[in-house]
Amino acid sequence: MAEWAAKRFWKETKVTEVQEGPQTGFEVHLDGRPVRTPAKSPLILPTKALAEMVASEWEAQVDVIDPNTMPATRGANAAIDKVMIQHGEVADMLAEYGDSDLLCYRAEHPQELVLRQNEHWDPVLDWAETALGARLEPRTGILHAPQSEDALSVLRQKTHDFTAFELAAFHDLVTLSGSLILGFAVTEEHLDPDTAWILSRVDETYQIEQWGEDEEAAEAAEIKRQSFVQAARFYRVVN
Repeated sequence: MAEWAAKRFWKETKVTEVQEGPQTGFEVHLDGRPVRTPAKSPLILPTKALAEMVASEWEAQVDVIDPNTMPATRGANAAIDKVMIQHGEVADMLAEYGDSDLLCYRAEHPQELVLRQNEHWDPVLDWAETALGARLEPRTGILHAPQSEDALSVLRQKTHDFTAFELAAFHDLVTLSGSLILGFAVTEEHLDPDTAWILSRVDETYQIEQWGEDEEAAEAAEIKRQSFVQAARFYRVVN
């Protein structure tokens, strides 16, 4: 951003309503100057709730500006600078997760893990069949087995139907969990993000129970969990 300097340079952070064609949008102003994206596009946000979230991140910067503490701002930047420009490509990339969805690839053994995967993942696949109209089938082992093209077509269209801001959030929900279906379960409010994250970690949780937890891996997982929860929060406020 033009305003994204190393240190805080403004005193007042304010949300301002703007007219973007026939649509009303919202900007964040720093001492009266609108924030722009890294590509210098106007950072026009679709809802006041998102604008207030972005504004709160800017207001929370004390001395040195830390982008790592500004996930909503980063998400909005991505929506404008990347997803709006490549919406179709991003949607296609995410839709591909349906053909190799985490929830469909099941262990052959040990039996305890097999039962745990079935118990936690089968209900979500059943929900997707009813709520989304797409049935994905579990597979045993790690070799790829294509899913029904009819089911994948339904999921692909639903992915393309997202707005740029929704798709930016959905991107993180899918890529962090490894599951298109879990992403939809969160956006459709079938699962809260914490529950969905736990379901995405069934295999890892089992391994931790058997062998113990690696400190570095745990820290990395927690960073991903926080990003996943933030993506769900971002999705909620863009509507």
